[in-house]
Amino acid sequence: MDFSVRGPDPGRVSELLVLVTGLGVGLVFGMFGAGGSAFATPLLALVGVPPVVAVASPLPAMLPASAAGARYYLRSGNLDARVARLVVVGGVPGTLLGALASNVVSGQFLLVLSGVMLFAVGARVLMPDTLAGAANAHERIHDRNLIVGSAFAIGFLTGLLANGGGFLLVPLFVIALGMTTARAAGTSMVAVGALTIPTVAAHIALGHVDWVVAVAFAAGLVPGSMFSARFAQRIPTALARRAFGALLVAFSVWFLFHLAF
Repeated sequence: MDFSVRGPDPGRVSELLVLVTGLGVGLVFGMFGAGGSAFATPLLALVGVPPVVAVASPLPAMLPASAAGARYYLRSGNLDARVARLVVVGGVPGTLLGALASNVVSGQFLLVLSGVMLFAVGARVLMPDTLAGAANAHERIHDRNLIVGSAFAIGFLTGLLANGGGFLLVPLFVIALGMTTARAAGTSMVAVGALTIPTVAAHIALGHVDWVVAVAFAAGLVPGSMFSARFAQRIPTALARRAFGALLVAFSVWFLFHLAF
């Protein structure tokens, strides 16, 4: 099975196409507080950006997008500052290790792994929680070691896949810690911004960032995330969770199909 990416000649990918991709990804990121670089990498690869560049170049845009989107969630109180701090404590060392590990695996492997993880996380989000699980979630949110340990694992994957980690953090917050979707999105945006800093620094040092792609992507991502974040909190929690899970599953199936065929 050939996992090469089909698309335009990488040397002729237009900045406008990258900008439009960033705008679409920004709308998703602002809505759910997740999916920024996780969706960006597959989409950029499909429009012809080389795999390693597609993995790392969306990262610089995550910093202003996270700050801009988080502002709307902070105003409404949809942020758990304690959980965000614990995620940063556990996640930052993990991102550094993951970024270093990304230098010894191929870009194609990272693309396939991104698609598989999107599918797995989406499928879990769509699964209903048991009553016992929901009750335990309210206890787990006070478990410091659980949050820090989970954040380290997510941080490693964040550094390896060069994404903000929101598509893993939001399910952790909603399913394991019992947060509402809006509170999970706000907390995720703050944590993603913090975790992106060491990841960006590591991938810049490794020479993985194409700044033409990064700037064009940011020009679409930032306004897109600001626009959708303003309206995201009006969506009922159950509907937002189902929409997020369905989007992850549908997108991952579509992306993996294109990689394979």
